[in-house]
Amino acid sequence: MPLFHILVLALVQGITEFLPISSSGHLILVPIFTGWPDQGLAIDVAAHVGTLAAVLAYFWRDVARMVAGLARLLAGQREPGARLALNLVIATLPALAAGFLVQLYAQEALRSLELLAWTMIGFGLVLFAADRIGYAAGNLDKLGAGQALVIGLAQCLAFIPGTSRSGITMSAARLFGYERTEAARFSFLLSIPAILAAAALEGGKMLRAERLDQLQDMGLTAGLSAIAGFLAIAFMMRWLRHAGFGIFIAYRLLFGGVLLYFVYFHAR
Repeated sequence: MPLFHILVLALVQGITEFLPISSSGHLILVPIFTGWPDQGLAIDVAAHVGTLAAVLAYFWRDVARMVAGLARLLAGQREPGARLALNLVIATLPALAAGFLVQLYAQEALRSLELLAWTMIGFGLVLFAADRIGYAAGNLDKLGAGQALVIGLAQCLAFIPGTSRSGITMSAARLFGYERTEAARFSFLLSIPAILAAAALEGGKMLRAERLDQLQDMGLTAGLSAIAGFLAIAFMMRWLRHAGFGIFIAYRLLFGGVLLYFVYFHAR
């Protein structure tokens, strides 16, 4: 694969995975507007591995705290780290079930450009409403299993391109009254099992197809996705300490409007 193609795909995946603007939606648009062939499972797996590495690197303290908390939980001691880890498990379970059903019955049906345009706009407005309605007083130490489950159910909507996994989970957390940075932190940590599951699924398909001839391209894609993803997380966390989601909402509305114009007028 040409180096420029790898660079574009890695940057799109790495940046949009963590900003509330939909990574799947942007990745669908790359071959449509460039005419490039589908990048294939190997590159998809590598991009997911890269973004997984990014979130593990940025939140390594939280990851270490969860691992230590789970170890102490086995010894009968309850700590916030274990509670956070269990909440991530609870929030991930609905997405695993939804992902299985989507793979079986609806994967191609959800790749419509028209659907993407409307979800970009609609879930941008959801993010706007949730950010306005949600008060800002809570941190993740107060997150309960019921709230984690609701956030996990909201995450299932992210299988619709244009929704944004990070956007919909942040919206749900904001509605429960968590600070913007805490909502983002839980969303990013929740991406660990979500990305791991996606990478495992796609990796299994790749192995069955015996596609291991792109190791150099995969390594480069993973590395670039990891760098882009790390910078996107750092930007998002810093931005939310001083500002809101307005810039991302505006981007979604503008982008969705452009896509609607393309669907209903330009494409005729």
